[in-house]
Amino acid sequence: MGKIRVGVIGVGNCFAGLAQGIEIYKRKEIQKLGLMHEKIGGYSTDDLEFVSAFDVGENKVGKPLNEAIFQDPNYVNWVDSASNCTSRTVKESPILDGVGVYVASMINPIKQTKTEKELEKEAIEEIETTRTRVLINYLPVGSQKAVEFWANIALKTGCAFINCMPVFIASTEGWLKKFKNAGLPIVGDDVKGVIGATITHRTLAKLCVDRGAVIDRTYQINVGGNTDFANMLERERLESKKISKTEAVQSLIPANQRLDDKDIYIGPSDFIPFLGNTKLAFIRIEGRMFANVPFNMEIRLDVDDKANSAGVAIDAIRCAQLALDKGVSGNLTFASAYLMKHPFIQMGDEEAREKLDNWISELEQ
Repeated sequence: MGKIRVGVIGVGNCFAGLAQGIEIYKRKEIQKLGLMHEKIGGYSTDDLEFVSAFDVGENKVGKPLNEAIFQDPNYVNWVDSASNCTSRTVKESPILDGVGVYVASMINPIKQTKTEKELEKEAIEEIETTRTRVLINYLPVGSQKAVEFWANIALKTGCAFINCMPVFIASTEGWLKKFKNAGLPIVGDDVKGVIGATITHRTLAKLCVDRGAVIDRTYQINVGGNTDFANMLERERLESKKISKTEAVQSLIPANQRLDDKDIYIGPSDFIPFLGNTKLAFIRIEGRMFANVPFNMEIRLDVDDKANSAGVAIDAIRCAQLALDKGVSGNLTFASAYLMKHPFIQMGDEEAREKLDNWISELEQ
């Protein structure tokens, strides 16, 4: 067994949290604390190496990756260095639709002079030179063309693909066939948090359903202060995000009790700069229980958005590498169902966790 050679698309806060979190485990030897799986396929947290990276920020492109993760507007500053990140420079990615109007001034995108074809050629060369095997996508919400560009790069370079954001690649049959035919695994779409707003909302909804209650109305309102939330002020970029988050909850409600659109709202709501990477989620469920007696519940969740993301991404990467090792291709059904909000096949979280653990055990034998 060797290391897992990972390429990152988007050197932002999500990736900074993943890289720095792994460094904390390495330094403090707290392998079990905060991890859903200490090992997957024999791979521990120490086995991830980030060997290639692509971004559009003027202050990140051309910088060594181990320095770029600390550049503005990244707020994650848990350690002073990350030994798992290469000293190779971050390469330029085509912008396409990857930069929203509200975040342009925050990330200061590079003035591109190269064509998309030229950048594609350079990306393929970098991935092949660094022997990258897994590509993880952290592009902003609404980056349809940009994500499709990188999904095609994964296919052309023989990389597993992990789509952490809500452009529907791993949940679209056409893309799944492409990865299956190429003999490559894919995990997605739209990463859940470890203890995030959507997974908490799903758990509460399932509690109601399992106890025989009927849900009449529910909402989830999220606010935060990083570039993700600034980007989502541009409402036209949010269509797939709202579908992803809403369906993650609706999928747990019986078909004959499915909520009308007017009775369910789940989505990002505002950008509050001083919150930084803190996400606040406000969840409310209204319903009826025994004898048609009404009830309601409200919860306020206060979490670090990037620790939430990283704790799931680290499992997605190891599942993808395990699949590569064992020649498993196409949709990693159980990994996607357990780790992502909008998988091709939705499952309850307990069922998905059990099936994922069984899948890992079978491949490890």
